[in-house]
Amino acid sequence: MDSQTVDAAPRAGEAPRTAATLKSNALGVLGILFFVLSAQAPLTGIAGAVPIAVAVGNGPGAPAAYAVAGAVILLFSVGFVAMGRHVVNAGAFYTYIGKGLGRTAGSGSAAVALFAYCTVQAAMYGLYGFTVSGLVAHYTGVTVSWWVWALVTMAVVQVLGALGIELGAKVLAVFVLAEFSILLAFGLVTLFQGGGPEGLGVADTFSPGAVLQGAPGVALMFAVASMFGFEATAIYGEEAREPHRTVPRATYLSVAVVTGFFAFTSWMLISSYGASRATDAAGKALADGDSTVFVFAPVAEQFGGWVNDVLPVLLATSLFAGILAFHNSANRYLFSLSREGLLPGRLSAVNRRHAPWAAGLVQTALAVLLVVPFAAAGKDPVLTLFSWFSGVGVLACMLLYFLTSVSVIVFFRRERLDTRLWHTLVAPALGALGIAAVIWVVLANFTTLIGGDSATATRLVLAVPAVLLLGAVTARVVRAR
Repeated sequence: MDSQTVDAAPRAGEAPRTAATLKSNALGVLGILFFVLSAQAPLTGIAGAVPIAVAVGNGPGAPAAYAVAGAVILLFSVGFVAMGRHVVNAGAFYTYIGKGLGRTAGSGSAAVALFAYCTVQAAMYGLYGFTVSGLVAHYTGVTVSWWVWALVTMAVVQVLGALGIELGAKVLAVFVLAEFSILLAFGLVTLFQGGGPEGLGVADTFSPGAVLQGAPGVALMFAVASMFGFEATAIYGEEAREPHRTVPRATYLSVAVVTGFFAFTSWMLISSYGASRATDAAGKALADGDSTVFVFAPVAEQFGGWVNDVLPVLLATSLFAGILAFHNSANRYLFSLSREGLLPGRLSAVNRRHAPWAAGLVQTALAVLLVVPFAAAGKDPVLTLFSWFSGVGVLACMLLYFLTSVSVIVFFRRERLDTRLWHTLVAPALGALGIAAVIWVVLANFTTLIGGDSATATRLVLAVPAVLLLGAVTARVVRAR
């Protein structure tokens, strides 16, 4: 559907109804950028992924893995943006895939997208609840279970989502700027000081030998996982000012900012330790059970002990921002599917602020259903909920990236709306090959990614094609009826 609004199919006996619309002209480039950066939770990505990429991956060459991942995502973005110029819809992935590969594939991918966003959000609730519980116990001496904080936050996120997209963007802007500022300040100070005890170590980090040492595939896997969520630029197309200009700019800007931030910050962290010592330091942090020490310690050494009090709080706000961003992304998928008649029509209801409040309620209910079983079973929220769901969410999103790249090629070969070969064939094809390679690496190292056993890894991997098939079959049945 090339229009910004789509009429949902009425049920038997119902009069046709006008499609609900999201609030137009509500977001500019920076507003969308803050949603994207929030979904990627920069501090969470740095403190959680970088120590593992260094210790288990390719050591001091890990920053180069972020640069490579950024290049793959940039190639994907070329075709993604080209498609976005002709399709503006809150469904993003599934709408794009449906345009090129057919409605059945599009519907199946919608189920995968919802699965990806909801599982990653649930994973964040696990780490968030654990982090907040620890902070409260540290400062007040009161111990409250992690799941209590998760449930309370679900209610807060539901309210913020219903209050409108502009308020959400303002809240996220505060949190994102706070975590970005302190990490960027650390990086710049380290850079201008000439690095750590061994200097900047450019060759130790970015030379071919450094990049290929150890297990570069593992580092690449965690680098790609850290960039998950940038595609949300298209989800907010209906709410953007001049979407045909705003969305492309926001997409390219988000890829550039995220790639540069992760590559630069991880490089400065390694430099602060020294390339020859960084791998051992990251390994020790993991062995001690707190990977954040690898990141927090050099920042505290640079700026003072107060950082050890501030960074854990910023980690909690980083997770909260990511949770809110994924809530908004998932409820817009539910809204769009309802508007097209694939889900009950009530889910396309919007309030006076043109926020999809009904879809938001369902998304919050899904979060409860995903989180509560782990709490009831007494599972560790970090080792199970966070690790398992973040891994399977990343795998699901990689599948969506691949299908979207293929769909872009098919769509423009058939429709001829854009005859630029680089934008509609070459870049999408290269992006698809790069993403296929990443999927292979993720599958080969999936047990490491989730930090679990092979049986759990197998079940989680099989869940992704199962959701794709279930979504496709369900959509065909609904349309047939």
